[in-house]
Amino acid sequence: MQEMSRKNKKFTDSVIRRMTRISLECGAINLAQGFPDFDPPKEMTDRLAEVSKIGPHQYPITMGAPNFRQALCRKCGRFMGRTLDPETEVVVTIGSTEAMVDTIFALTNPGDKIIIFSPYFENYRAQAIMADCEPLFVPLVPPQFNFDPEVLEDAFRQHPKAILICNPSNPSGKVFTYDELKLIADLCIKYDVYAIMDEVYEHIIFEGHKHVYMNSLPGMWERTVSCSSLSKTYSVTGWRLGYAIAPKPIMDRIKQYHDFNTVGAASPLMEAAVVGLDMPDSYYKEFADHYAHMKALFTGGMKSLGIPFTEPQGTYFVLADISPYMKKGQSDVDFCVEMARKVGVACVPGSSFFDEDVNHIVRLHFAKKDETLNAALERLSKLKEIMC
Repeated sequence: MQEMSRKNKKFTDSVIRRMTRISLECGAINLAQGFPDFDPPKEMTDRLAEVSKIGPHQYPITMGAPNFRQALCRKCGRFMGRTLDPETEVVVTIGSTEAMVDTIFALTNPGDKIIIFSPYFENYRAQAIMADCEPLFVPLVPPQFNFDPEVLEDAFRQHPKAILICNPSNPSGKVFTYDELKLIADLCIKYDVYAIMDEVYEHIIFEGHKHVYMNSLPGMWERTVSCSSLSKTYSVTGWRLGYAIAPKPIMDRIKQYHDFNTVGAASPLMEAAVVGLDMPDSYYKEFADHYAHMKALFTGGMKSLGIPFTEPQGTYFVLADISPYMKKGQSDVDFCVEMARKVGVACVPGSSFFDEDVNHIVRLHFAKKDETLNAALERLSKLKEIMC
């Protein structure tokens, strides 16, 4: 038999999704993979029930159903402060994951370099490798996860094709400030670099912080791709409705890759989701308040239990320090598996997210009902007793 691809030797399966499988096997509370256990907006599920009977049920237009793209442009344009063209500046994808992959392939050639902040969402490194690109990692320094401008510019001096930024950031919960983004934008213009933005947590921002869209900064619309999805904002991670927004010359390239990768997103789900995209501003306020409540409940519980963690500025993730609970020589991966099986709470080992040698951090998420979070905290109260 001929040799298969060598690329996959440079990355593993998704450790996040692996922890979900382990969680299901042992009945642990899954605080590993970031999806809620509460329902989407009723308006969307009611509309889906109607659509299941009347359709559409066939292939959509490849770039996305016209009414869905129009609704996307109304919603995103409102928050971005820009009028978006649904025909030339948006494409609907199978989740933001596909939007990111299509974008990387559209912008890069084999051998190109992509700057990625560390810690990073595990998909990014694998996506760069699949495109035959070289990741250049720039550390975000805890507890605020700030970056050193000189270290960042050193990466730009290596002539990258793009910088990939998750804002708000998974897994750190960092929300990049206007000044930080302006500094990055100036470097992108100075060194002629594209900005690929993962903005799926754009509406999960906590008090004292504000989400700024990179494409709104001077000179950045022409070189920015904004990738996002409905998954987090409307609690429909299983609907897999994502999108990319970019100027026409870039979008034309992205659409080519999308067309041959997936053909199109699910017709009935796009039709049902239009009502979600047309929600009033009050929906996003209530949504943010709900997440602020869950954050307060979970992080308050972590504090009372004495589990060290960094305070998230956005997203629904917490990075916790497990060094007080680890056995000598134990890896974070083995710790997480043992914790799921013995404590009954699943989390993700931090080594999945850091380019640096990190073996004492785990990621947990709090996008759960109060009763689920309280049950998880009750189990975590026995962490030291069971694990040490």
